[in-house]
Amino acid sequence: MKKDLISITDYSKEEYLKIMKLASEFEENPNQDLLKGKVVASLFFEPSTRTRLSFETAINRLGGKVIGFADPGSSSASKGETLHDTIKMVSNYVDLIVMRHPLEGAARYAAEVSPVPVINAGDGANQHPTQTLLDMYSILKTQGTLDNINIFMVGDLKYGRTVHSLLMAMSEFENPIFNFVAPYELQMPNEYKIFLEEKGIKYFEHKEFNDIISEADIIYMTRVQKERFPDPIEYEKVKNVYILRNSMLEKTKANLKILHPLPRVNEIHSDVDSNKKAYYFTQALNGVFTREAIITHTMNLK
Repeated sequence: MKKDLISITDYSKEEYLKIMKLASEFEENPNQDLLKGKVVASLFFEPSTRTRLSFETAINRLGGKVIGFADPGSSSASKGETLHDTIKMVSNYVDLIVMRHPLEGAARYAAEVSPVPVINAGDGANQHPTQTLLDMYSILKTQGTLDNINIFMVGDLKYGRTVHSLLMAMSEFENPIFNFVAPYELQMPNEYKIFLEEKGIKYFEHKEFNDIISEADIIYMTRVQKERFPDPIEYEKVKNVYILRNSMLEKTKANLKILHPLPRVNEIHSDVDSNKKAYYFTQALNGVFTREAIITHTMNLK
């Protein structure tokens, strides 16, 4: 039976921990020829820098070959080819498909069509499970545990697929506390709040966070995503609503780390970059080791 990774809920808590263990092993020894003789399709129907390049780096470090596209305009999708036909065709050539697509549900559909495993590299505002696993690895590395973590999620919580996936995964661990910081227009969707309520997990909603970030173990900043807004006027109203500055970190916990799925625009001021609590660039590096772990787990190589 093929293993797909489409939603973060496709993995159990035990599998999360297995991926963390494998990622740690790949960090110690990233170059292993486990994919020798294998070909992986990298199908990016939506722009990406970190996700695409870290996947391709992971595949290369594992000794595999990459085919695919980073611009749908260079594929037959620009001629009107359906997603069904693209996946059917590409799956003839490869052992694994990594796909990003702007439409929610596209990755699940691709997995249903494809005879080879599919890894979701982001589908619209829905899910981004590999980002979540690298975020979890970053939390585990910096906090020493995935239990009892107070996570502040800041910015675009409505369209931010990374916060949706992270919330669901971290809810599997002991006593997480979530603080949601967002303007009314970008609040965490009700379905995720109901999900937490049903599991008896504490969450709090705020419009500002300057006075309360002293409680945070993790601050997870997000970009207000212009491409997800149907109305550009609505985007202009909220685009600069939160900017994290170095001066705001003076009375925060010693163990605090600042994460961001990147790219940032101006929601983290550049003066934060030199602070030891800034972790977002190392977080991006962790993506290579975590994606090596996900690929080898998906293909039953580890």
